[in-house]
Amino acid sequence: MGRTNPTYRDALRAIEERWAEFRRALRRRDQPRFDRLFEYAREHADASGLLNHQNPLLPALLSIDLEQEARLDDHEERLEELEVAVAKSDDQESAPPDANP
Repeated sequence: MGRTNPTYRDALRAIEERWAEFRRALRRRDQPRFDRLFEYAREHADASGLLNHQNPLLPALLSIDLEQEARLDDHEERLEELEVAVAKSDDQESAPPDANP
């Protein structure tokens, strides 16, 4: 029987293992962030595996970018909602009181 190619998930796991010493050298507060980046890459492993790119790090980096773009979109949406709420609050505070005696 012939050899089978490793899956993208296997390649991603190998990349993470190669970066293990780098992770250990990071400050403790940055280690969960590092781990999160690989979580992002794993979330898109199906699409990355279909690409079958020569360098599995490139689809991983694009997957990370996609997840960070999604987070930015969520933050921008929340910020807009907060700005609208603050503007409404400011409008209510600056509105003149009713002239009803």
